[in-house]
Amino acid sequence: MAAHIAESAPAAGAAPASAFPHALKDAFFAGLITLGLIGPLVGFETVIRDGVLGLDYRPYAVAVMVAIVFAGRLILNLTVWSPNRVVKTRTGPGAVARTFTAIGPAFKPALLAFAIAFPLIAVLSMGGLNESRYLIDLGILILTYVMLGWGLNIVVGLAGLLDLGYVAFYAVGAYTYALLATSAPVNDFFAGLIGEQFWADWAFWICLPAAGIFAGVWGMILGFPVLRLRGDYLAIVTLAFGEIIRLVLINWVDFTGGGAGIASIPRVTFFGIPFNASENGFAALFGLTFDPMHRIIFLYFVILCLALLTAFVTVRLRKLPVGRAWEALREDEIACRSLGLNTTNVKLSAFATGAMFGGFAGCFFAVRAGFVSPESFTFDISAMILAIVVLGGMGSQIGVAVSAAVMMGGMEMLRNLGFLKQFFGNEFDPSLYRMLLFGLAMVVIMVWKPRGLVSTRDPTIFLKEKKSVSGDLVKEGHG
Repeated sequence: MAAHIAESAPAAGAAPASAFPHALKDAFFAGLITLGLIGPLVGFETVIRDGVLGLDYRPYAVAVMVAIVFAGRLILNLTVWSPNRVVKTRTGPGAVARTFTAIGPAFKPALLAFAIAFPLIAVLSMGGLNESRYLIDLGILILTYVMLGWGLNIVVGLAGLLDLGYVAFYAVGAYTYALLATSAPVNDFFAGLIGEQFWADWAFWICLPAAGIFAGVWGMILGFPVLRLRGDYLAIVTLAFGEIIRLVLINWVDFTGGGAGIASIPRVTFFGIPFNASENGFAALFGLTFDPMHRIIFLYFVILCLALLTAFVTVRLRKLPVGRAWEALREDEIACRSLGLNTTNVKLSAFATGAMFGGFAGCFFAVRAGFVSPESFTFDISAMILAIVVLGGMGSQIGVAVSAAVMMGGMEMLRNLGFLKQFFGNEFDPSLYRMLLFGLAMVVIMVWKPRGLVSTRDPTIFLKEKKSVSGDLVKEGHG
């Protein structure tokens, strides 16, 4: 018996040699597919010579990218995907998950403290207020997508409803503020009732809750037609809803301004105190030297407070009956019905709550940019927000925040990778390949962490002892 086992077992040194030909063949075909895909997309470049538009080809850039794919595929086939690799099975969280669970109570306050102190860190590191403008703008962008990710996490992560049209609520909130703030009848009404400058100074603070409520109403309007849909069909309808809103904004020229958008939107004030150099301005009131960066830093703290409000409300709702109903709907809708839960109300509440926070973020976007147009609310924004939720881990607050910081911050940092021009040429612009790297990041996450960066969940309710739940123990992987 022992002799038979010894004869049938392969030699220890023969395994890599038998796996290498297959790995090499697979990597070769992967390189060919890459060449077919990026050969025309990356290789061809439009150039202007003597006033005439023409095409140029970059074989070196294509060759480097094909070589990277070939080498990466070969390494994966010889290591992670090797048929001779012994896969270790586990029924609980791994070492990394246990480590994050252990440092979780300290990590969240540390992350919050860093977010609060970020403007000061940016000013000190860059050497001045004006020099820190880029970093603070980047922080505002990241926090905006953190808030949008947390809002969509209610619909996708907690209720399990796939939404590809979340940008529609973002647009509704932005246009609600833009239309109300620039409305002459509204301005004249408050001018005659309270004062000439009242509406210009308080428009944002009055329109902020109105934008959230209006977006929540549109969330319910979307929820009614999709009550009996799920999966791919739900995704198609929500995608169509987002495109319908964008087309309405483009074609309803008399109301929305069409493709030209809405400009001259009133800026945010410090609760009625404008950020200008006048005697009644923010700087004069607090005895400071006037600097336009005061308004930018205040906008940073406004979006930080809105994001924290989103996180706080989501965490509290999870512990209420409506939050547990969302999670029950996500896990099994039939069982949810059998328990006597009204799935219609559960779905509508999820859509309305998630849309409300999208409306808040849209209102902030309008006051931050001072201009809105339909081009700012395309499907790419919905795809980005959904990818942030999925990559971070559906249902995980901290995972979505980390994913938004990595994705949006990483995409923006591509502008600073000037050293890559030494390999790809002086005309190489790394920011043009941000979507390519974005897709690569999604593939890496699907291979490495298919349930997201944070696959463990803290239970909403527990008996006697609170224990984190691993995604490996849950059928759908939400935890």
